[in-house]
Amino acid sequence: MKITKHIETAKDKTLFSFEILPPLKGQNIDSIYSGIDPLMEFNPPFIDVTYHREEYVYIEQAGGLLEKRIVRKRPGTVGICAAIQSKYGIDAVPHILCGGFTKEDTENFLIDLDFLGIKNVMALRGDAVKSEIYFKPELGGNCYANDLVKQIINMNEGKFLDEALENSHKTDFCVGVAGYPEKHMEAPSLDNDIERLKIKQAAGAEYVVTQMFFDNQKYFEFVEKCREKGITIPIIPGLKPIATKKQLTIIPHRFHIDMPDVLTREVEKCKDNQEVRQVGIDWCIQQSKELVAAGVPVLHYYSMGKSSNIQKIASAVF
Repeated sequence: MKITKHIETAKDKTLFSFEILPPLKGQNIDSIYSGIDPLMEFNPPFIDVTYHREEYVYIEQAGGLLEKRIVRKRPGTVGICAAIQSKYGIDAVPHILCGGFTKEDTENFLIDLDFLGIKNVMALRGDAVKSEIYFKPELGGNCYANDLVKQIINMNEGKFLDEALENSHKTDFCVGVAGYPEKHMEAPSLDNDIERLKIKQAAGAEYVVTQMFFDNQKYFEFVEKCREKGITIPIIPGLKPIATKKQLTIIPHRFHIDMPDVLTREVEKCKDNQEVRQVGIDWCIQQSKELVAAGVPVLHYYSMGKSSNIQKIASAVF
């Protein structure tokens, strides 16, 4: 079922969903199941599965020369989505990136998803690889998320890259995109970023999942501004409970978001990460309850493959 249909069917009820990482290469899918199983009691209608683009590593050869190699540390997104739908009977949402894909790669990726009966996708530009300061699209690939959305919608209309194809099969993907309550790091302003989100909606995006935030007011103000700009599609809040003291600096640096002073002070008072974890759970419970009271369609949690804290939060909210 499409994500938008899940939201429509639930009416005024807030749904529970979460996002997982593919396991590192060399591990098996049991690590995925062990993270999902404890959360199934909360009846998630869908689970997101991230996609991780290639990384460059340099291997020193004899004589001191460096050989550049491309590796994918977390492959398996399509297989994991198929396994989730088969094992649990719920919808899996694979992430699709511009970075690292040509348009031909993207088309073939989508064909595989269509064959597997996967009807929802999250269209993302993706980040720059670690060796680059700025994002560079693949030669022959999509430059921006709205370009990727257009390609997916074209396939929904039976338009493939090979224009000579006749009577082409029409796919039926529901397309989600990302939103940034505190703006994307590369956007010159929040208003500009919202205009870009509106372009994604115009291209065919049907729902938004936000970047994590720790101050609900940021989300409420973001939604209000989006509505004023004519963005009408559902905007799903994304939440992540803080779990370690290091995250006080890592999260703001990596995701370019602010941590509330109250939360920061509470974390800094903790003696160890076990106490930090509990602070993170309590804070996320408060966030979740306020968002549910405000009538958000879904609460989407970034589990990062660890479900015990998400389970505690969901038990207090759902």
